[in-house]
Formats: sequence, C-alpha cells, structure tokens
Amino acid sequence: MAMAIVLLATLSASHTASCLLRPHDVAGCQPSGYLPGRSGDCETSNSPDCCVDGKQYLQFLCSPPVSADTWAVLTVNGFGKGKDGGLPSECDGVYHDDSEMVVALSTGRFSGMSRCGRSIKITAKGGSSVYAKVVDECDSVHGCDAEHNYEEPCAYNVVDASPAVWDALGLDQSIGLQDVTWSDE
Repeated sequence: MAMAIVLLATLSASHTASCLLRPHDVAGCQPSGYLPGRSGDCETSNSPDCCVDGKQYLQFLCSPPVSADTWAVLTVNGFGKGKDGGLPSECDGVYHDDSEMVVALSTGRFSGMSRCGRSIKITAKGGSSVYAKVVDECDSVHGCDAEHNYEEPCAYNVVDASPAVWDALGLDQSIGLQDVTWSDE
C-alpha cells in the first residue's frame, strides 16, 4: 500500500500521468524505469506535455491486458509531417492527414506492431463510438528527444488519436485528455 501511495504521488506531478492509474490497473502494469528529462524544440500545436530538463519521467514496457471494454486515455496527436507525431507512422512509414481516422497505442498495447493496420473501436462517455486504424506506437519507454518531439514518454494506457477521431466522437480537442474505452474490432 505504501508503494502505491508513493507511486500515485509521483504520478500526480505529470499532466498525462494524472489520469494514468486506476486501482485495477496498478497490479497489471508497473513502471519499468525512469527517463531523465531533456527539453528541446517541442512542437506545441496539440498541446503536448513537453519534457523539462532534469525531471524524471516514468517508463512502461507493459500495459494491462485488452478486454472487450478496456479503459484508456484518449489524447490528440497530429500524424502529419511537421506535426507533434514526429516521424512517419511506424506501421506504414507514411504521414497521415488530420482528417484520417488513425491512432497510436501505448507500447504494451501496440504489442510489437501486432496491431498495425487493424481497426479498434473507441467509445467515449455518452456512448458515441468510432473505428480507427492503428498506424503508430505511442512510445511509453523513450522520449525527451528530437525523435519524440521532446515529449515525455506516453502513459501505458494511451490511445493517441488524430483530430478526426476526436471530431467523430464529438469531443473538444482543446481538453486534450478524455477517458474512453476501446476494444479490438
């Protein structure tokens, strides 16, 4: 219990991490280490969590198992050239327009590219659902470098979605974080 309290206190310091843990997730995925922060030229068009020099960021190699109704945090990501997604998408090696229904999944749920090209169903509070194609990994281990837009590593439970996904779900992109559930199609 004391370790869970320390972990929660550590996580509350980060914007993304503040919505990271649910009691049922703690046993399913423990941090695998820490990444020392390094700031740089962070593209801020989608309000990313840019790294701070010297700050320690949690790393996760795992994610809790996917079920028919897996809880996640939906974030906004630009997959186009010059957007905060950085490099071309890992699955297909191309950039994607903001109008495309595409997502990146946290490292553990990306599962070594095994979900590449597959559609997932994303459901927002209120019941609206959309399907989006997995095209990239939201890296939960690496970050704070040019390749990752000088952003902190992703939380272990992120569905990083294009603006088109947010629009289709009727969500306000300016919020930047939204609880959702998702499942494999």
